[in-house]
Amino acid sequence: MRRTCYIGELNEAFVGRTVTLQGWASRRRDLGGLIFLELRDRSGTVQVEVEPNAPAFAEADTVRAEDVLEVEGRFQPRPEGQRKGGLADYEVIASRVTVLSRAKTPPFELDKGEGVAEEIRLKYRYLDLRRPEMQRHLRLRSRAMAAVTAFLDAAGFVQVETPMLTRSTPEGARDFLVPSRLNPGEFYALPQSPQLFKQLLMIAGVDRYYQFARCFRDEDLRADRQPDFTQLDMEMSFVTQDDVLDVQERLLAHVFREVLGEALPLPFPRLSYREAMDRYGSDKPDLRFDLSFVDVTDLFRGGEFKAFADAETVKVLAAPELTRKQIDELERVAKHNGAKGLAWLRREGAGVGGGISRFVSEQAAELIERTGVAPGGTLLFAAGEWKRAVTALGAVRLALRDLFHLAAAGPRFHVSWVVDFPQLEFDEESGGWTYMHHPFTAPHPEDLPLFGTDRQGEIRAQAYDLVLNGYEVGGGSIRIHDPEVQAKMFAAIGLSEQEAREKFGFFLEALAYGTPPHGGIAWGFDRLIMVMSGATSIREVIAFPKNNRGADLMAGAPSPVSPAQLAELGISVQAEA
Repeated sequence: MRRTCYIGELNEAFVGRTVTLQGWASRRRDLGGLIFLELRDRSGTVQVEVEPNAPAFAEADTVRAEDVLEVEGRFQPRPEGQRKGGLADYEVIASRVTVLSRAKTPPFELDKGEGVAEEIRLKYRYLDLRRPEMQRHLRLRSRAMAAVTAFLDAAGFVQVETPMLTRSTPEGARDFLVPSRLNPGEFYALPQSPQLFKQLLMIAGVDRYYQFARCFRDEDLRADRQPDFTQLDMEMSFVTQDDVLDVQERLLAHVFREVLGEALPLPFPRLSYREAMDRYGSDKPDLRFDLSFVDVTDLFRGGEFKAFADAETVKVLAAPELTRKQIDELERVAKHNGAKGLAWLRREGAGVGGGISRFVSEQAAELIERTGVAPGGTLLFAAGEWKRAVTALGAVRLALRDLFHLAAAGPRFHVSWVVDFPQLEFDEESGGWTYMHHPFTAPHPEDLPLFGTDRQGEIRAQAYDLVLNGYEVGGGSIRIHDPEVQAKMFAAIGLSEQEAREKFGFFLEALAYGTPPHGGIAWGFDRLIMVMSGATSIREVIAFPKNNRGADLMAGAPSPVSPAQLAELGISVQAEA
């Protein structure tokens, strides 16, 4: 069985030729004694016409949806009035139809896949993947991987695989644990990232490393998270932050050019963490649309409107005209993100009305001038502790984006860097300091003296996030290569020397044998492909994903194991209370 080509490769050059094609019958229609089949493979779909006096007619009459077929026939243009562009301009007049495999009636119509419950699609994922849009996602992912590999190989990077079974180390999320049969009572952990190993490769002199790393995190799931996922992991020696960012910009621009034909303008703009939060309420701001906060704290400081007068910060967002119902929904968004409420007022001519307007009559003219709010437009306020206020208003900003389709007026893709994250953040639950990224991130050298002081919350990390259309698609940092600085970092997060040795002894030992300055980054590859493809969930760009409860509905995982398996591992399962 040799096919002439994939269906998608058929074009005008094949007109008049006899072709052999193979694929699935996506549908069948009987019209006036004629049988029409739509034949689909991974590259496209073409109409097959079977005439009543053709030898192929008897076999074609038995075909049902999703049967696997081999079709031989003459490739020709369809009648002029039936042409719809592309392959729909042509058809195959079949001389032979062979059913290679019969199919049961599918549990859902494949051409209506997007309207089918996701639980059904995931249970029958092998059928869902036959749909053209899913095939496009897989091919886009494959092309992106190939583009990455070509670029990094040419740039002198070495692909190295790191262990999948390692020791449990604290990296922010829960580990997936694997019991060791040969070492009863001891466990491996599946890697949350190859962080320590890629740093060890720099100590080993590899200099430039990359891998498409499989990673595992036992965390709550969202549309852009999976318990097992793919990272594009990279590390470089003898570099500064600017060196790392330059390579990443050229790599991402290469991938978009090769895969999508899109030109990303270089260099990507950079915002500090403080600036991103202060202006957009997010450390991953969607900059496809221009809607930023205006700080009006000074207008209300010490004034009569107590809700604003004593607030650490007062931010305002100029929105289009909103109905009261829309304002109520935006207030719900703000409260869900930590605000006590969402104050508002509406511009009415040269003044303001509605909402809190009776409390701000003295500030009305200045508010209009600073915000540039249009007549009829709405001003939305958040006040209080700085981070809580900007975060809540940032969520409102995104809700406005979706409500008014604001991003549609901007570029299809917008990429930026967020840099200078805090090195440390205070954990209210533990009452101590913790790392914002991970404990191996290097601080800015000029901030080193702040360790161990009451100002260590001001230490800036040499950390950077790559942001695409409001998604964090990459994150990295320059690493600590000086053992003394590493000791300061551990002390700042309350980790004693003994505890550090217990958790990271092998790495700390290596650090003492001559470590070059180094830094790197990891891309969330599934998330990147999701944005590039226009999908709304990373489950759409992963061949066999888990659902939002971490379950594989197709394979039935996770699942119980036999008592004999548990006994061999020395494990007993406690019944639920």
